[in-house]
Amino acid sequence: LAESGLRVALIDKASFPRDKTCGDALNIDVVNQLALMGGTLADEFAKLPAKTATYGIKVFSAAGDSFTIPLYHNKVKSCGYVMKRYDFDDFLYQYAKAQAGIQCFENCTVDNIVQSAQGVIITAGTIQLQAKMVIGADGAHSIVAKKLAGQKVDMQHNSAGLRQYYEGVTGFNADNMIELHFFKETLPGYFWLFPMPDGRANVGIGINSAIIAKKQLNLRQLMQTLITTDPHLKERFSNAKPLETVKGYGLPLGGKKRSLSGNHFLLVGDAASLIDPFSGEGIGNAVRSGRLAAAHIQQCVAANDFSAAFNKAYDTIIYEKMWREFSISKLLLKIVKRPWLGNLIIRKANSVSHIRQELTDALGSLDKRGSLLRRPGFYLRLLFSSWRKSR
Repeated sequence: LAESGLRVALIDKASFPRDKTCGDALNIDVVNQLALMGGTLADEFAKLPAKTATYGIKVFSAAGDSFTIPLYHNKVKSCGYVMKRYDFDDFLYQYAKAQAGIQCFENCTVDNIVQSAQGVIITAGTIQLQAKMVIGADGAHSIVAKKLAGQKVDMQHNSAGLRQYYEGVTGFNADNMIELHFFKETLPGYFWLFPMPDGRANVGIGINSAIIAKKQLNLRQLMQTLITTDPHLKERFSNAKPLETVKGYGLPLGGKKRSLSGNHFLLVGDAASLIDPFSGEGIGNAVRSGRLAAAHIQQCVAANDFSAAFNKAYDTIIYEKMWREFSISKLLLKIVKRPWLGNLIIRKANSVSHIRQELTDALGSLDKRGSLLRRPGFYLRLLFSSWRKSR
């Protein structure tokens, strides 16, 4: 937006650098989105030292079997990264701060937002700003979503997550693959282990909030129980030390269509509930929605129209880009809710070459993933190969 000549105010209740509780995984899509934003953003990101390249995902079933998924982009081996949000968010902030046309307000908590005929009036302590448009990029507890969209937390489409940094966790493979462990106790959520620079690891657990309430789970206790009693994890954590107390956060999940705009406002990222309901990943969709919001606002300025009716085009483009991903992720959730099916898929992927190839191809492509998981023939082949082996 700054490059388009508009005056932009960036308001944050904290000062940078600052922590954000997160799994810290930046998938291939994040890197691609940075490149699409133009300027030198992607090049500057590539130079950052405080990140670990990860070349795949290792998935563990409830039975303890595992399956590795190498990362490819356009059929070329590629990587995502694990990087502390403390560093990544500060990198983005400093890049934005350096742009002409952006005025930054740090340590500035927004108290109220009201709509007027000309736009919005934002009050933050003694500061009052007027604008034609406000973008709610203020996370899971967005004041923009609350004040202007009337949104409330939906427990069915929300997850609770815990994170704790460790040093000395062993057992990561040579490709530094991030790990997702689907224990019976966590389904349909998972326990994660992500390798970080300097021999550190991001360790955490995420489970749907409605499931937590229904089962009356104590996430902190469950995470520690898994670390200290699961035979596989216990060995890997035998000489590990926590570097902080456990941090918690909420994840507003995609998968339910909401209104993402209105008169003089748009919602992006977590404020728009754009987190993948299966993986819990939200950074890629956050950056993408910010990029699309910027493009839409330029259209608003050109048409001099900031109305709810005009802004519906933003909702449309967001769901055109993301709804398919959310739908497939909801299907994956249904699969992992049935431990026997998840166990069967991983066992067959490790023992039957054509099933392994189908899964590897599908998990690297959204189109192939949806097609494969919706085909009854895929599950029949799984069951038939299991029956044939038993014969």
